Amino acid sequence: MRNSHDFRKYNTCPKSFKFIETASTTYYIESVKLPFYILKRHVGPFLFSNLVLIFIFLLQFLMQSMNQIVGKGLSLGVIIQLIVYNLAWIVVLAVPMSVLVATLMAFGGLASNNEVTAIKGSGVSLIRMMLPVLIASVGVFYLLVLFGNDVLPDANHRAKTIMIDINRKKPTFTLDPGQFSQEIENHAILVRKTVPNSTELYGVTIFDFSNPQKFTTITAERGKVGFSPDLKHLIMLLYDGEVDQYDNNQPSVYERVRFKHQEIVLRAEGFAYEQSSENAFGRGDRELSADSMVSIVAQLGKDRDVFRSQLHNYLQSQIKSLTSPVAGRYVPAKPSDSLAIIDDALSRSQSVAAITRGMVASINQTERQIYSYRVEIEKKYSIPFAAIVFIFLGAPLGMMSRRGNFGVSAGLSMLFFLVYWAFLIAGEKFADRQMMSPFMAMWLANIVLGALGLLLTYRVSKETLVINWNSFVRFFPRRWVSDETLVELAKRER
Repeated sequence: MRNSHDFRKYNTCPKSFKFIETASTTYYIESVKLPFYILKRHVGPFLFSNLVLIFIFLLQFLMQSMNQIVGKGLSLGVIIQLIVYNLAWIVVLAVPMSVLVATLMAFGGLASNNEVTAIKGSGVSLIRMMLPVLIASVGVFYLLVLFGNDVLPDANHRAKTIMIDINRKKPTFTLDPGQFSQEIENHAILVRKTVPNSTELYGVTIFDFSNPQKFTTITAERGKVGFSPDLKHLIMLLYDGEVDQYDNNQPSVYERVRFKHQEIVLRAEGFAYEQSSENAFGRGDRELSADSMVSIVAQLGKDRDVFRSQLHNYLQSQIKSLTSPVAGRYVPAKPSDSLAIIDDALSRSQSVAAITRGMVASINQTERQIYSYRVEIEKKYSIPFAAIVFIFLGAPLGMMSRRGNFGVSAGLSMLFFLVYWAFLIAGEKFADRQMMSPFMAMWLANIVLGALGLLLTYRVSKETLVINWNSFVRFFPRRWVSDETLVELAKRER
């Protein structure tokens, strides 16, 4: 096979190629293939970082939900459904983050291999190198917006429904020796001994409180316990026991029935997992599409205007009645009537104040709902738009770092993730308190980081900026740093 110098010798290289020689190799840059080459460098890191971030978010979700899931006797299918439905919001958060990691790794790898120098030497600017990735990020933004409006609301609603059903289900029924179990309504069950990995019981005592007028006690030397197939009834097979019953209405009568074999069926509510229908519960703001929330906000705005108009009319009528009283209304017929008039005025003022506070509370509550929905509407677009913003951050930072490995890229990404989510969470809190507009609350992170990205892109396109990683070594413990790095750092300081 001919090498690069063979092409130069025989002058058979296509005109669309340009030669850029470095100390190690010769690069051929073709304007048609370059965008695909740059995109290809992003695919692997993007998919890998996506898997890692989804795994981290999923692990965090499972740890937070562990106390609600463990001990409920849930089937594998229910747990898989819960995980799949929660993957929707995880994907919406993980994809923009993966864009930043992939961009840092791709451009960092290009810079570390001197490919950026070769490409720039061929006349290709940084913006042109970033252009295919920007176009791809616009596509990612569009797909995330569609996903957030068409898939995410239904997935969030189903996940909420499943969690409500799980919380409603009682833990697995257990009988501990020597301890009363009151998990069955209106009954207390005591066993003296149990057999591990078996349904056999010894020394069984059951107290029945279902009838307040009758006190019933069931005892047996041994027995077995189990659930009906639908898990709605607890079935106990008892042997060698008796039933004692005392009736409050007949104090002189005491009943005792002995048995060799007796089947006791008790109603067990809540031990079976019952899946609710999709429309069993109402939808919150995170379970609606942007179009649905826009319609709700429009209706809430009309309701708010109606409340304000009612308050205005009511206050006007009260002021008018106070400034234009009926003749003789406040003129006491007798001196002793003055106290009654004062009491009447105080009562009227208290009534007006209470009605006014109620109307103002309705207006404020409606305003809070409007802000809450508007925050979610803006979030539907601001988080996906971060995929575009992170391109302007990742490309110049990757070139400055000159590192294409996952560790450096993940470290830099984590720093900007923390900044982004701090802005997002703080903005949502401020918007909920009506201290900031919903638009600014949700878009401030994109504005700040986007401006920083544009500045870095401009600086890197005009000059070569490199992050001096050795300057960070002094902040690490000495045992973490290799001897070669310490020697290099000492030479730089001299």
